[in-house]
Amino acid sequence: MHFDNQTPKKILIINTFGVGDVLFTTPLISNLKANDQDVYIGYICNRRTAALLERNPKVDRIFVYERDEFNAVYQRSKFGMVKKFRKFLKEVQDDRFDLVIDVSLSRGTGFLTWMIGIKRRIGFNYKNRSIFLNKRIPLKGYEEKHVVEYYLSLLKEFGVEVRSKSLELTLNEDDFKWAESFMSSNRMFSNGNPVIGLVPGGGASWGKESAYKRWPVEKYAKLADKLIEKFSATTILMGDKNELALCTKVSDAMLHKPIMACGETTINQFAALAQKCSLMIVNDGGPLHIAVAAGVRTVSIFGPVDENVYGPYPIGEHIVIKNEIACRPCYRRFRKAICEHISCLNQLPVEKVLERIEGVL
Repeated sequence: MHFDNQTPKKILIINTFGVGDVLFTTPLISNLKANDQDVYIGYICNRRTAALLERNPKVDRIFVYERDEFNAVYQRSKFGMVKKFRKFLKEVQDDRFDLVIDVSLSRGTGFLTWMIGIKRRIGFNYKNRSIFLNKRIPLKGYEEKHVVEYYLSLLKEFGVEVRSKSLELTLNEDDFKWAESFMSSNRMFSNGNPVIGLVPGGGASWGKESAYKRWPVEKYAKLADKLIEKFSATTILMGDKNELALCTKVSDAMLHKPIMACGETTINQFAALAQKCSLMIVNDGGPLHIAVAAGVRTVSIFGPVDENVYGPYPIGEHIVIKNEIACRPCYRRFRKAICEHISCLNQLPVEKVLERIEGVL
């Protein structure tokens, strides 16, 4: 089935993955709006990523689908869960979408959009999970090209031209005021020296295996000290509240005291504060893509994951540092190889990272 014979007027995008994945869909949204400024765009995402879209003027409505919240209601009352779920479905159904772009790789979301009667449903068919979609694009995994390119490739199925490829994140005046206040309260006044944000966490979508995406604490600490000593830099440790212990370990291992912003920001405040930085040094993960979408220069450190598929986008506009060993990247087709040494990160020297940063500063 080809969809370009009937222009969709109300489009529902579904992506229930993490921060990076949702930001990877923003070029898709931009091109849909560029093709037809009157198109109505709804978006199903999880609770955490909703903040990335709530101020985007190109997204008309957000539906939060948080599995843990449904499960919590189910534990208290099965009837309560059914009631909550029916309410969610009705809200989506009432918007009368005529096209679904489902990149969740989930059989469940395909079933739901079929059940509520959305006639045209397109997405990737991974492990035959997309049986309820009526346009299924075969997918073994994201490889050889960036995830953004995969998402943009769906536009040709209904005749929309690709005009823009930049990630987008919309901030408001309150976000910028918060960043200004944070800088002022920490006496971070303009003195000509660089302000460098460091995010030793990230990789939250990997859950308990997030350490496989993170350069070691002691290396972040040593790098931060060298940046202070060599460039008189102001260093800010950043991350969400779940990474406070990690950032504290970095701070404790440093010879010079950094400024601590970890656990103090919303996603949008994080982006606004990142914009105040001369440079952000980050691991592979959501914070990297937030900084990129906010227009901040980044130096990112990649381990098991292929930066050409999941790295900063557009490719080539930001510095990516990796340890070129034979076994990396070992994350392929949504699976990570069993690894006990994580040499791609643990053996990446501070001096190599510092050298690349010197070129930027």
